[in-house]
Formats: sequence, structure tokens, C-alpha cells
Amino acid sequence: MAAKRGTEEMRDRVVLGEFGVRNVHTTDFPGNYPGYEDAWDRRRFEEAFRVDIIREEEGALEFDMVGIDAAVANAFRRILLAEVPTMAVEKVFVYNNTSIVQDEILAHRLGLIPIRADPRLFEYRNQEAHAILPFPGDEEGTEIDTLQFQLKIKCSRNPQAAKESSDPNELYFNHKVYSKHMTWVPLGNQTDLFPDADFRPVHDDILIALLRPGQEIDVLMHCVKGKDHAKFSPVATASYRLLPDITLLQPIEDEAAEMLQKCFSPGVIEIQNIKGKKVARVANARLDTFSREVFRHEGLKNLVRLARVRNHYIFSVESTGILPPDVLVSEAIKILMGKCQRFLNELDSVPME
Repeated sequence: MAAKRGTEEMRDRVVLGEFGVRNVHTTDFPGNYPGYEDAWDRRRFEEAFRVDIIREEEGALEFDMVGIDAAVANAFRRILLAEVPTMAVEKVFVYNNTSIVQDEILAHRLGLIPIRADPRLFEYRNQEAHAILPFPGDEEGTEIDTLQFQLKIKCSRNPQAAKESSDPNELYFNHKVYSKHMTWVPLGNQTDLFPDADFRPVHDDILIALLRPGQEIDVLMHCVKGKDHAKFSPVATASYRLLPDITLLQPIEDEAAEMLQKCFSPGVIEIQNIKGKKVARVANARLDTFSREVFRHEGLKNLVRLARVRNHYIFSVESTGILPPDVLVSEAIKILMGKCQRFLNELDSVPME
């Protein structure tokens, strides 16, 4: 029985010790454990796999993905980070810039501003045109592949400002250039294509530059659909962690229980009053960050087992605001499915010898 428990732990748990981590590598491949059927089976996978939505807020989503391998979880995370396309500023045409911000820096700052525009409404910029133009990438966009924004602003003095004032907010008009000053300029028949559209930066209060009287910025921007640069990333962060599993190996009471509670994140350990004694129990292991503080206490470190469930992934997705996080997850799944299908098609196209 003890041997079976040890095998189950090796297969299902990543164990955190005082000086290291055990059972890091996946070992449940076919034939490795006598008596276990580890060959991949679609029916068994479908029965074990599930997705549970834990928390959904504006711009943030936390969900559990259970029954998959680390390779699949990491592929899903990387797709969210770098392969779900968005619209971002690609070309900046500078007509006038007398601010202290150099043209290149200004263009870079504009490119990193997230644009609230559904990329599924647009096509990728035609790559074939790049090969025939003398200056590839300088071609004008069309209504189906480009969004055009204009930023035109000039700083001037406020004639009504008090003479003794030193506050720039009172002395000058338009001395702070914000993302809210970017205005959408429809291309072609975009007004008819998107009658209810509200294309604009996700946030209105992103500071772009500071101006002084006489300085101005006049630029035209082309936003395109892409995924080959960090500016196209649809998420502020996309990460996962394994579900914590905390086991008390024997009853922990009174002062030891209170000390144990302090070793974990709030809400992980609760203290119950049983027959006049304070007894510790695990209330919600999910909340713990696994600081392993408990291993610093000689009287506690052998009373607790810290582990993580190997195939239970807690995903946290925080959107930049371009698309809701649930839509991003759905699009990432579609991309992963497309990759799998292309791989299967490649296998079918290779002649077998």
C-alpha cells in the first residue's frame, strides 16, 4: 500500500521540499509503471479534461485547465502572449514635430498604445505589395486592412493665467499630449463598413509628450493587423501555476497551530476550536504562494507536505483592453487547433516508406 501511495505521488504530485523540488518530470508514459494504462486514449482524455471559470472581471480572467500536460499548457500560454493578432500603429507619418521628443521615440511610443479595434474585422496587410514597391511598407492602406489616426495638437499660452502662477496646467493650453488626442480618420468607405465603430485608444490618459508654447505635433498613423512585435500582444500578462496541495501529516494544535497559520498566505490555514483546543486545518490551499516559510520552523517542517497537482493548471489572463479576456482565450484555442490541424496535414502529405 505504501509503495502504491509513493507511485501515485510520483505520478500526480510535484513535491516541494526544504532544499529542492521532487517529481518535476512527467513520468506517466506508456510502459513506465506496471499495472497502469498510460497509452493516450481520446475517450479517457475527454472524460478527465475540463475547464472551470473561477473569476471573470473586466479585463481579467482566472480559470482552471485540468487534465493536460505541461507542454500543452505552455503552448497555450505562448499563443496568448504572441500569436493572437491585434491592431497597432505600424507606420507614423510625421508632418511636424517640434517637441523635445525625437521622431523615432515618438513613433515608438505611439506604437505601444493599445488600440480598441477588433482585429477580426480586418485583414492582414497585403504582403505581395511590398515586393513591387520601391519602398516596401510605404504603400497606402485600404479600408479592409488599415486604421488611420491623426494626432494634431499645438501648445499655446493661457492669456487668462495669473502672472504669479508657475503651474503649467494654468499657464498653457495643450501642454500635455494624451492618447485621447488621437482621432480616427476613416479610410475609403470605413464609415459605411463600421457605422457603429468607436475606434480609439483603449485608455485616454496615456501621456505621449509634453509641449511648451509654440511647439506642436502633427502626425498621421496607420494601424495594421499583426503579431510579430510586442506591441501587438493582446495581453498585459498570461501566466499559469499548478494548483497547490497542502497536507497536514498530523494534528497541529494550540500555539503550533497559530504559528502554522502565520507561515501561509491569508485564508490558507484556519483555526478551529475543537473541545477547547485550537486545531489547524487547511481551508483553501489555492490561495497559497508557496513561500515555504514553514520549513524555517523545526517544530513544523516535518508536519506538513507541500505539493502541487501535476495536471491542474491555474491560468491568469489580463487583457490590455483590446479584446475581452474570454475572447482572447477562445481565439488562442482556435489558433492551437489550427496548428494541430496543419501538423496532421503535414503528416498526411509525407509519403510513408
